[in-house]
Amino acid sequence: MIKAAIFDLDGTLLDTLADIRFVLNETLSHFSYPEITEAQTKEYIGEGALRLVERALPANAENIDEVFVYYKNVYASCRNEHTRPFEGIIGLLQGLKKRGVKIGILTNKPQAATEECVKQFFSEIPFDFVGGDGGLFPCKPDPAYAQYAALKLRVLPAECVFIGDGETDAQTAIRAGMMGVSVLWGYRTRVQLEAAGATRFVSEVKELEEFLKKG
Repeated sequence: MIKAAIFDLDGTLLDTLADIRFVLNETLSHFSYPEITEAQTKEYIGEGALRLVERALPANAENIDEVFVYYKNVYASCRNEHTRPFEGIIGLLQGLKKRGVKIGILTNKPQAATEECVKQFFSEIPFDFVGGDGGLFPCKPDPAYAQYAALKLRVLPAECVFIGDGETDAQTAIRAGMMGVSVLWGYRTRVQLEAAGATRFVSEVKELEEFLKKG
């Protein structure tokens, strides 16, 4: 029986791609590095902000730490003007709460940016757990943070479903002993997710809602 649903944020609950690209390109431009495309941004997302910056920089860049600090500062002031919840997500979350299912967020996005997104787009949703990259736990796909989330939610990992759009989400679910569900409206293809070990897929929010009701 599913007692808790833990969601990734970028590409799962929120379409944040345009704002992430905007902040990243502003950072790259500040240091006179070439800007990146939407396709590249989508490819680089998924393993945390530091890894995102590393991937976006030229191979010979020697000031990664400086660029990363600048990126974090710019992102902290980002107003998320182009970010939106995916269609149907608000209703899905509200329905889970009404049925007594605990809901959480676990993302590799920096903690402050995560909390700001929750405040801005999900102010009416009482999440039971909100976890971003605050430096206390390794980023996904390390399972430690997911297992900690289950502990805080007072459920067993086996009673949790972990929902995300990326390879790291599929791998986190497997390593944490949770049921994994991969959404196909995010930033990865089914082929990419299958290669990471994903076995359950949903193509739209309504399909995810029906799946969670059966669980």
